[in-house]
Amino acid sequence: MSSTSFKVAVLGSGISGAVCASTLARNGVSVTLFESARGPGGRMSQRREKTEDGKELHFDHGAPFFSVGNSEVLRLVEEWESRGLVAEWKEKFGFFDFHTHKFNNIEQEGLSKRYVGVPGMNAICKSLGSENGVESKFGVGIGRIEWLHDEKEWSLTGVDGQNLGQFKGLVASDKNIVSPRITQVTGRLPLLDTNLVPELSEKLLNLPVKPCFIVMLAFAEPLSTIPVKAFSFENSKVLSRAYCDSSKPGRSTASERWVLHSTPEYAEDIIAQTGLKKPSDITLNKVAEQLLQEFQSTGLVISQPFFKKAHRWGSAFPAASIAPEEKCLWDRNKKLAICGDFCVSPNVEGAIDSGLAAALKLRDSVSSL
Repeated sequence: MSSTSFKVAVLGSGISGAVCASTLARNGVSVTLFESARGPGGRMSQRREKTEDGKELHFDHGAPFFSVGNSEVLRLVEEWESRGLVAEWKEKFGFFDFHTHKFNNIEQEGLSKRYVGVPGMNAICKSLGSENGVESKFGVGIGRIEWLHDEKEWSLTGVDGQNLGQFKGLVASDKNIVSPRITQVTGRLPLLDTNLVPELSEKLLNLPVKPCFIVMLAFAEPLSTIPVKAFSFENSKVLSRAYCDSSKPGRSTASERWVLHSTPEYAEDIIAQTGLKKPSDITLNKVAEQLLQEFQSTGLVISQPFFKKAHRWGSAFPAASIAPEEKCLWDRNKKLAICGDFCVSPNVEGAIDSGLAAALKLRDSVSSL
Protein backbone atom coordinates (compact mmCIF):
# COMPACT_ATOMS: atom_id res chain seq x y z
CA MET A 1 0.00 0.00 0.00
CA SER A 2 1.36 3.43 -0.91
CA SER A 3 1.55 6.05 1.83
CA THR A 4 -0.71 8.41 -0.11
CA SER A 5 -3.54 5.85 -0.09
CA PHE A 6 -3.10 5.40 3.66
CA LYS A 7 -5.41 8.12 4.96
CA VAL A 8 -5.00 9.30 8.55
CA ALA A 9 -7.36 11.45 10.58
CA VAL A 10 -5.80 13.68 13.25
CA LEU A 11 -8.18 15.00 15.89
CA GLY A 12 -7.17 18.33 17.40
CA SER A 13 -5.00 21.13 16.01
CA GLY A 14 -3.08 21.88 19.19
CA ILE A 15 0.69 21.69 18.97
CA SER A 16 0.79 17.89 19.40
CA GLY A 17 -1.81 17.20 16.69
CA ALA A 18 -0.34 19.82 14.35
CA VAL A 19 3.21 18.46 14.67
CA CYS A 20 1.92 14.92 14.09
CA ALA A 21 -0.08 15.95 11.01
CA SER A 22 2.81 17.91 9.51
CA THR A 23 5.33 15.11 10.14
CA LEU A 24 3.03 12.52 8.55
CA ALA A 25 2.44 14.74 5.52
CA ARG A 26 6.17 15.28 5.08
CA ASN A 27 6.49 11.50 4.99
CA GLY A 28 3.93 11.24 2.18
CA VAL A 29 0.92 10.21 4.28
CA SER A 30 -2.46 11.76 3.43
CA VAL A 31 -3.72 13.63 6.51
CA THR A 32 -7.05 15.25 7.43
CA LEU A 33 -6.88 17.44 10.53
CA PHE A 34 -10.17 17.97 12.37
CA GLU A 35 -10.64 20.83 14.83
CA SER A 36 -13.90 21.74 16.58
CA ALA A 37 -12.75 25.32 17.22
CA ARG A 38 -12.74 28.06 14.57
CA GLY A 39 -8.97 28.14 14.43
CA PRO A 40 -5.86 26.14 15.33
CA GLY A 41 -3.82 26.05 18.49
CA GLY A 42 -5.62 24.54 21.47
CA ARG A 43 -3.68 25.92 24.43
CA MET A 44 -1.33 27.48 21.87
CA SER A 45 -4.18 29.56 20.47
CA GLN A 46 -4.31 33.36 20.51
CA ARG A 47 -7.41 35.14 21.72
CA ARG A 48 -8.71 38.12 19.73
CA GLU A 49 -10.87 40.55 21.69
CA LYS A 50 -12.50 43.90 20.95
CA THR A 51 -12.97 46.75 23.39
CA GLU A 52 -16.19 48.73 23.60
CA ASP A 53 -14.70 51.45 21.44
CA GLY A 54 -13.64 48.98 18.76
CA LYS A 55 -9.94 48.47 19.59
CA GLU A 56 -8.65 45.01 18.71
CA LEU A 57 -6.54 43.22 21.32
CA HIS A 58 -4.63 39.95 21.07
CA PHE A 59 -3.67 37.68 23.98
CA ASP A 60 -1.80 34.39 24.26
CA HIS A 61 -4.30 33.13 26.80
CA GLY A 62 -2.96 29.57 27.08
CA ALA A 63 0.71 28.62 27.01
CA PRO A 64 2.69 31.87 27.40
CA PHE A 65 6.02 30.49 26.09
CA PHE A 66 8.00 27.25 25.92
CA SER A 67 11.53 26.01 26.52
CA VAL A 68 13.30 23.08 24.88
CA GLY A 69 15.81 20.56 26.19
CA ASN A 70 15.20 17.61 23.86
CA SER A 71 17.59 17.68 20.86
CA GLU A 72 15.03 16.29 18.40
CA VAL A 73 12.44 18.88 19.43
CA LEU A 74 15.09 21.60 19.34
CA ARG A 75 15.91 20.81 15.69
CA LEU A 76 12.25 21.30 14.85
CA VAL A 77 12.02 24.54 16.82
CA GLU A 78 15.15 25.90 15.14
CA GLU A 79 13.54 25.19 11.77
CA TRP A 80 10.46 27.14 12.88
CA GLU A 81 12.74 29.95 14.04
CA SER A 82 14.43 30.08 10.63
CA ARG A 83 10.97 30.42 9.04
CA GLY A 84 10.02 33.27 11.38
CA LEU A 85 7.34 31.24 13.18
CA VAL A 86 9.02 31.49 16.58
CA ALA A 87 11.39 33.89 18.29
CA GLU A 88 13.22 33.99 21.58
CA TRP A 89 11.50 36.02 24.32
CA LYS A 90 14.45 37.82 25.91
CA GLU A 91 13.02 39.13 29.17
CA LYS A 92 13.93 38.62 32.80
CA PHE A 93 11.70 36.42 34.95
CA GLY A 94 11.30 36.56 38.71
CA PHE A 95 9.22 35.75 41.78
CA PHE A 96 6.99 37.94 43.92
CA ASP A 97 6.43 37.03 47.56
CA PHE A 98 3.06 38.09 48.97
CA HIS A 99 4.39 37.82 52.53
CA THR A 100 7.24 40.30 52.05
CA HIS A 101 5.65 42.17 49.10
CA LYS A 102 9.00 42.05 47.36
CA PHE A 103 10.46 40.57 44.21
CA ASN A 104 13.20 38.01 44.63
CA ASN A 105 15.29 35.69 42.48
CA ILE A 106 15.17 38.00 39.48
CA GLU A 107 17.22 36.12 36.91
CA GLN A 108 19.90 37.49 34.70
CA GLU A 109 19.22 37.64 30.96
CA GLY A 110 20.30 34.77 28.75
CA LEU A 111 20.23 31.99 31.35
CA SER A 112 17.63 29.99 29.44
CA LYS A 113 15.92 30.35 26.08
CA ARG A 114 12.19 30.86 26.05
CA TYR A 115 10.40 30.69 22.73
CA VAL A 116 7.12 32.22 21.61
CA GLY A 117 5.15 31.95 18.39
CA VAL A 118 5.19 35.03 16.14
CA PRO A 119 3.02 37.05 15.84
CA GLY A 120 1.04 34.85 18.25
CA MET A 121 1.51 31.45 19.89
CA ASN A 122 -0.91 29.97 17.32
CA ALA A 123 1.41 30.86 14.41
CA ILE A 124 3.15 27.48 14.64
CA CYS A 125 -0.03 25.39 14.55
CA LYS A 126 -1.50 27.60 11.83
CA SER A 127 1.53 27.05 9.59
CA LEU A 128 1.80 23.30 10.25
CA GLY A 129 -1.89 22.81 9.51
CA SER A 130 -1.58 24.45 6.11
CA GLU A 131 1.42 22.47 4.84
CA ASN A 132 1.21 20.37 1.68
CA GLY A 133 -0.50 17.07 2.39
CA VAL A 134 -2.54 18.34 5.35
CA GLU A 135 -6.23 19.11 4.83
CA SER A 136 -7.44 21.11 7.82
CA LYS A 137 -11.14 21.27 8.70
CA PHE A 138 -12.01 23.84 11.37
CA GLY A 139 -15.32 24.17 13.14
CA VAL A 140 -15.90 20.45 12.71
CA GLY A 141 -16.68 18.63 15.94
CA ILE A 142 -16.47 14.84 16.06
CA GLY A 143 -19.61 13.20 17.42
CA ARG A 144 -18.77 9.52 17.05
CA ILE A 145 -15.76 7.32 16.28
CA GLU A 146 -16.36 3.75 15.13
CA TRP A 147 -14.02 0.89 14.29
CA LEU A 148 -15.09 -1.03 11.19
CA HIS A 149 -13.80 -4.55 11.84
CA ASP A 150 -14.23 -5.89 8.31
CA GLU A 151 -12.58 -2.93 6.57
CA LYS A 152 -10.06 -2.39 9.40
CA GLU A 153 -10.75 1.33 9.21
CA TRP A 154 -11.96 4.12 11.45
CA SER A 155 -15.24 5.84 10.61
CA LEU A 156 -15.84 9.39 11.83
CA THR A 157 -19.21 11.09 12.23
CA GLY A 158 -19.64 14.80 13.00
CA VAL A 159 -21.70 16.15 15.90
CA ASP A 160 -24.26 17.12 13.26
CA GLY A 161 -24.50 13.50 12.05
CA GLN A 162 -22.48 14.12 8.88
CA ASN A 163 -20.28 11.29 7.63
CA LEU A 164 -16.72 12.60 7.77
CA GLY A 165 -15.07 9.65 6.08
CA GLN A 166 -13.10 6.47 6.73
CA PHE A 167 -9.44 6.36 7.65
CA LYS A 168 -6.77 3.66 7.93
CA GLY A 169 -5.14 5.44 10.85
CA LEU A 170 -6.36 7.69 13.65
CA VAL A 171 -4.52 10.13 15.90
CA ALA A 172 -6.25 11.69 18.88
CA SER A 173 -4.54 14.56 20.66
CA ASP A 174 -7.27 14.92 23.28
CA LYS A 175 -6.88 13.16 26.62
CA ASN A 176 -10.66 13.30 27.13
CA ILE A 177 -11.41 11.06 24.13
CA VAL A 178 -12.56 8.21 26.41
CA SER A 179 -13.28 10.24 29.53
CA PRO A 180 -16.76 10.44 31.09
CA ARG A 181 -15.80 14.03 31.92
CA ILE A 182 -16.89 14.97 28.39
CA THR A 183 -20.42 13.85 29.29
CA GLN A 184 -20.42 16.09 32.36
CA VAL A 185 -19.36 19.07 30.26
CA THR A 186 -21.30 18.55 27.01
CA GLY A 187 -23.92 15.92 27.78
CA ARG A 188 -22.52 13.75 24.96
CA LEU A 189 -20.97 10.30 25.32
CA PRO A 190 -17.15 9.97 25.07
CA LEU A 191 -16.00 9.84 21.45
CA LEU A 192 -14.24 6.50 21.73
CA ASP A 193 -15.75 3.37 23.26
CA THR A 194 -13.37 2.17 25.99
CA ASN A 195 -14.05 -1.45 24.96
CA LEU A 196 -12.33 -0.86 21.60
CA VAL A 197 -8.97 -0.11 23.23
CA PRO A 198 -9.29 -1.20 26.88
CA GLU A 199 -5.57 -1.04 27.73
CA LEU A 200 -5.12 2.47 26.37
CA SER A 201 -8.40 3.63 27.88
CA GLU A 202 -7.40 2.45 31.34
CA LYS A 203 -4.35 4.73 31.28
CA LEU A 204 -6.45 7.74 30.29
CA LEU A 205 -9.50 7.30 32.51
CA ASN A 206 -7.94 8.37 35.79
CA LEU A 207 -5.52 10.97 34.45
CA PRO A 208 -5.37 13.81 37.01
CA VAL A 209 -5.71 17.35 35.68
CA LYS A 210 -5.26 20.85 37.05
CA PRO A 211 -7.81 23.53 36.14
CA CYS A 212 -6.85 27.18 35.73
CA PHE A 213 -8.62 30.50 35.28
CA ILE A 214 -6.82 33.25 33.41
CA VAL A 215 -7.67 36.92 33.10
CA MET A 216 -6.63 39.10 30.18
CA LEU A 217 -5.88 42.72 31.05
CA ALA A 218 -5.04 45.74 28.89
CA PHE A 219 -3.63 48.99 30.31
CA ALA A 220 -3.31 52.37 28.62
CA GLU A 221 0.09 53.00 30.23
CA PRO A 222 2.99 50.64 31.06
CA LEU A 223 3.10 49.18 34.58
CA SER A 224 6.48 50.73 35.20
CA THR A 225 6.79 49.68 38.86
CA ILE A 226 7.08 46.01 37.85
CA PRO A 227 10.78 45.24 37.22
CA VAL A 228 10.17 42.08 35.14
CA LYS A 229 7.86 41.06 32.31
CA ALA A 230 6.98 37.64 33.71
CA PHE A 231 6.90 36.30 37.25
CA SER A 232 5.52 33.65 39.55
CA PHE A 233 3.72 34.39 42.81
CA GLU A 234 4.68 32.92 46.16
CA ASN A 235 2.26 32.71 49.11
CA SER A 236 -0.86 33.62 47.14
CA LYS A 237 -3.94 31.40 47.17
CA VAL A 238 -5.33 33.16 44.11
CA LEU A 239 -2.53 33.91 41.61
CA SER A 240 0.23 31.64 40.33
CA ARG A 241 1.82 33.59 37.43
CA ALA A 242 1.70 36.86 35.50
CA TYR A 243 3.00 37.60 32.00
CA CYS A 244 3.30 40.82 30.04
CA ASP A 245 1.99 39.61 26.71
CA SER A 246 2.80 42.80 24.82
CA SER A 247 6.52 42.47 25.66
CA LYS A 248 6.88 39.41 23.42
CA PRO A 249 8.50 39.69 19.97
CA GLY A 250 6.16 40.64 17.15
CA ARG A 251 3.36 41.96 19.39
CA SER A 252 1.62 45.30 19.19
CA THR A 253 2.77 47.78 21.85
CA ALA A 254 -0.21 50.11 21.42
CA SER A 255 -1.27 49.04 24.92
CA GLU A 256 0.35 47.03 27.71
CA ARG A 257 -1.32 43.65 27.99
CA TRP A 258 -0.96 41.20 30.85
CA VAL A 259 -2.28 37.68 31.37
CA LEU A 260 -2.75 36.40 34.94
CA HIS A 261 -3.01 32.70 35.81
CA SER A 262 -4.86 31.49 38.88
CA THR A 263 -3.65 28.77 41.22
CA PRO A 264 -5.17 25.31 40.63
CA GLU A 265 -6.66 25.47 44.13
CA TYR A 266 -8.52 28.69 43.36
CA ALA A 267 -9.85 27.22 40.10
CA GLU A 268 -10.93 23.99 41.80
CA ASP A 269 -12.83 25.99 44.42
CA ILE A 270 -14.72 27.97 41.75
CA ILE A 271 -15.52 24.80 39.78
CA ALA A 272 -16.75 23.08 42.96
CA GLN A 273 -19.22 25.95 43.36
CA THR A 274 -20.32 26.31 39.74
CA GLY A 275 -19.81 22.88 38.13
CA LEU A 276 -17.94 21.68 35.04
CA LYS A 277 -20.22 23.16 32.40
CA LYS A 278 -19.23 26.32 30.58
CA PRO A 279 -18.99 29.10 33.20
CA SER A 280 -21.52 31.92 33.07
CA ASP A 281 -20.59 35.53 32.36
CA ILE A 282 -21.40 36.28 36.01
CA THR A 283 -18.84 33.70 37.17
CA LEU A 284 -16.19 34.88 34.69
CA ASN A 285 -16.71 38.54 35.67
CA LYS A 286 -16.36 37.63 39.34
CA VAL A 287 -13.16 35.67 38.64
CA ALA A 288 -11.70 38.52 36.55
CA GLU A 289 -12.32 40.99 39.37
CA GLN A 290 -10.85 38.71 42.05
CA LEU A 291 -7.67 38.00 40.08
CA LEU A 292 -7.24 41.70 39.30
CA GLN A 293 -7.73 42.63 42.97
CA GLU A 294 -5.08 40.12 44.01
CA PHE A 295 -2.73 41.57 41.37
CA GLN A 296 -3.34 45.08 42.69
CA SER A 297 -2.88 43.97 46.30
CA THR A 298 0.81 43.34 45.58
CA GLY A 299 1.36 46.97 46.59
CA LEU A 300 2.77 47.73 43.17
CA VAL A 301 1.25 50.68 41.37
CA ILE A 302 -1.23 48.95 39.09
CA SER A 303 -3.80 51.18 37.42
CA GLN A 304 -7.29 50.18 36.35
CA PRO A 305 -7.22 48.30 33.03
CA PHE A 306 -9.41 49.49 30.17
CA PHE A 307 -10.04 45.84 29.25
CA LYS A 308 -10.58 42.85 31.54
CA LYS A 309 -11.86 39.37 30.67
CA ALA A 310 -11.53 35.90 32.20
CA HIS A 311 -11.35 32.46 30.61
CA ARG A 312 -11.44 28.99 32.14
CA TRP A 313 -9.15 26.12 31.21
CA GLY A 314 -11.13 23.33 32.85
CA SER A 315 -8.88 20.32 32.30
CA ALA A 316 -6.11 21.58 30.05
CA PHE A 317 -3.15 21.03 32.35
CA PRO A 318 -2.29 17.37 33.05
CA ALA A 319 -0.87 16.57 36.48
CA ALA A 320 0.82 13.32 35.44
CA SER A 321 2.65 11.67 32.52
CA ILE A 322 1.24 8.33 31.38
CA ALA A 323 3.73 7.27 28.69
CA PRO A 324 7.11 8.94 29.38
CA GLU A 325 9.09 6.18 27.67
CA GLU A 326 6.83 5.41 24.68
CA LYS A 327 5.87 9.12 24.34
CA CYS A 328 2.41 8.25 22.99
CA LEU A 329 -0.23 5.56 23.40
CA TRP A 330 -0.26 3.18 20.44
CA ASP A 331 -2.49 0.35 19.23
CA ARG A 332 -0.67 -1.28 16.34
CA ASN A 333 -3.57 -3.46 15.18
CA LYS A 334 -6.03 -0.60 14.90
CA LYS A 335 -3.43 2.02 13.87
CA LEU A 336 -4.52 4.32 16.70
CA ALA A 337 -2.18 6.79 18.36
CA ILE A 338 -3.09 9.04 21.28
CA CYS A 339 -0.64 11.87 21.88
CA GLY A 340 -0.25 15.02 23.93
CA ASP A 341 1.61 16.62 26.80
CA PHE A 342 -0.11 14.17 29.16
CA CYS A 343 2.02 11.39 27.64
CA VAL A 344 5.51 12.87 28.07
CA SER A 345 5.59 15.99 30.23
CA PRO A 346 2.94 18.63 30.99
CA ASN A 347 4.31 21.39 28.76
CA VAL A 348 4.65 22.45 25.13
CA GLU A 349 7.89 20.53 24.61
CA GLY A 350 6.22 17.36 25.89
CA ALA A 351 3.31 17.88 23.48
CA ILE A 352 5.68 18.35 20.51
CA ASP A 353 7.70 15.28 21.49
CA SER A 354 4.53 13.18 21.78
CA GLY A 355 3.19 14.38 18.41
CA LEU A 356 6.46 13.41 16.74
CA ALA A 357 6.36 9.97 18.35
CA ALA A 358 2.78 9.34 17.18
CA ALA A 359 3.67 10.34 13.61
CA LEU A 360 6.65 7.98 13.56
CA LYS A 361 4.51 5.07 14.83
CA LEU A 362 2.05 5.59 11.97
CA ARG A 363 4.77 6.21 9.41
CA ASP A 364 6.51 2.95 10.33
CA SER A 365 3.20 1.05 10.24
CA VAL A 366 2.62 2.30 6.68
CA SER A 367 6.08 1.26 5.51
CA SER A 368 5.59 -2.24 6.93
CA LEU A 369 2.40 -2.86 4.90
